[in-house]
Parts: sequence; C-alpha cells; structure tokens
Amino acid sequence: MTQEEKLLLTKDLCARLPYRVKCYVPIENCTMELTGKRLNYFCFHKDVWGIDYSHELEIVIDPLNDAHNGYIIKPYLRTMSSMTEEEEIEYMNIDNRSYSCPMAYAHIPASDRIDWLNKHFFDYRGLIEKELAIKVTEKDNPYKD
Repeated sequence: MTQEEKLLLTKDLCARLPYRVKCYVPIENCTMELTGKRLNYFCFHKDVWGIDYSHELEIVIDPLNDAHNGYIIKPYLRTMSSMTEEEEIEYMNIDNRSYSCPMAYAHIPASDRIDWLNKHFFDYRGLIEKELAIKVTEKDNPYKD
C-alpha cells in the first residue's frame, strides 16, 4: 500500500466516522463497524457485542504495510452508479450553494452533498477501483437491516 493510498483511505474513513461505516477487518476475518480513530489506529466494534464498547479493537489500516498481504482494512461502499432514482433526486435537491461561492468553483460539491454521499456510503473517491474498498452488492451488503 503506497503512502498516497493510505492517506486517501484514512481521509475517507475519517469522513465516514459519524455514519457507522462497515469495514472488512482481515485480522478478525469479519465485518465490523468503524467507531473511532486514535493516533494511527482505527477503532472497530462487532455488532454481536451490542452496546458494550469495552471490547473495541484498535487496528492500523495496513498492519504489514504491504498492499498484497490481504490485511488492509476496507470499507464497504456503494458505487456512484448504484444510486437509485429517488436518491439521485434527493441528492440533486440538496442546497449545494448555501454559502457564497465563486462560479469558478461551482463544480466542487458543497459539504452538504459530501456529507450525504458519506451517509449513504457512496464511493466518490474511486476506492473500489483502487481495491481499497469492497463494493456493496445485493448479495454482499452489510447495511441491510
């Protein structure tokens, strides 16, 4: 894993902290919820532990610092193309310019839209194609109730 990839994944995971993103944690060989960040560790919690957060695990993104070792923490994300028609309408109706912004920067999504994409687990950074995230599918969806 390159430093650039590690930074990209760290930025993405930190932005998703409030939204209960699920990640595959290879050291535990299971899906866990991202619950926090401390120094160079991310904190994870298993659903089976219920509300007892004393079992939280602190794990680095890539403990062996090698992209080919299979031990990289990977979030479960949706592709942008998986956005439903209803979600697209909701996304497009977000007030994207609630603050003054020069037109030269109008193509950059405002924070409200970024928050919405994070909340709905969309991969707007291309992590899936970089193999830094796992694509949510109908069969493999940890967000189903």
